[in-house]
Amino acid sequence: MAPVLELRNLVKHYPAHRAVDGVSLAVPRGRFYSLVGPSGCGKTTTLRLVAGFEPPTSGEVLLNGECVNHRRPYERSVSTVFQNYALFPHLTVWGNVEFGLRRRGAKDIEKRVGQALELVQLTGKEGRYPAQLSGGERQRVALARSLVLEPDVLLLDEPLAALDPNLRKQMRAELKALQRSTGATFLFVTHDQEEALSLSDQVAVMNLGRIEQSGAPEEVYLRPRTRFVAGFLGSLNWIGGIGLRPEATRLMRSAPGDGMRSARATVVESVFLGNCIQVRARLETGEEAVAELPRHNGSFASGEAVHLCWNPPDEIHFP
Repeated sequence: MAPVLELRNLVKHYPAHRAVDGVSLAVPRGRFYSLVGPSGCGKTTTLRLVAGFEPPTSGEVLLNGECVNHRRPYERSVSTVFQNYALFPHLTVWGNVEFGLRRRGAKDIEKRVGQALELVQLTGKEGRYPAQLSGGERQRVALARSLVLEPDVLLLDEPLAALDPNLRKQMRAELKALQRSTGATFLFVTHDQEEALSLSDQVAVMNLGRIEQSGAPEEVYLRPRTRFVAGFLGSLNWIGGIGLRPEATRLMRSAPGDGMRSARATVVESVFLGNCIQVRARLETGEEAVAELPRHNGSFASGEAVHLCWNPPDEIHFP
């Protein structure tokens, strides 16, 4: 099946720097695709190029196989949910959601707005203004306003960043459920690794304007191709040039068997984190490593001699 959105060698120059440097990707229809990377990596600029808010220096943006480089934002079948939601403060929930439909002269406006509000669980709050809503409710209005237009691609620019941690996790689950229930194509931008891994069907990790690796979340996390991707997506221990995730690292008081590899170490500190125990140990080589252990493994005392152990398939190697 042809991708609904394709970027071909997309480049964006500014006077002082190159924000996007040869980005190519293909987003399958009906999938949740995320661009993740640190601040300044080019992910938001890429989103703006797709939306048509800025022209590319070179390269192509294709929607349904057609180049849309010279189309204005409202001429592209995309819709954007901004980080600050950009709701009209003088319009009610209903007014915000119907705004785009009325501008387009759409039919069945009342039916479509009602369905969109039901989809985001805002039925009964149609007459409220943005100032009367919680952060999560304002985000739902922004989502409904975009989804009601039935875009080929819904663009989301860090839409959860303004929420407190607990509400952020709740809205993360709701966002994923919303994408699954509508079958819409989401292109999601975030700097939050956990967010990208938990929400996405596919992830592209960006750095310095380029995509360093793309693929399924499990693939890019467990088999990163570069040290940047490995380190950005989660904590990593380095043992003699081998990378190991903390959750794949174990501690034993005696040497392991069964094909496990090990290195002698001394416990530096042990911290109870609720769902696990995090133990920091120093190897005889001077390297330090962190192991995340289940609570039932018991505690390890500072200064205790241990064997830091791992299974060979969990090793991460780089050229």
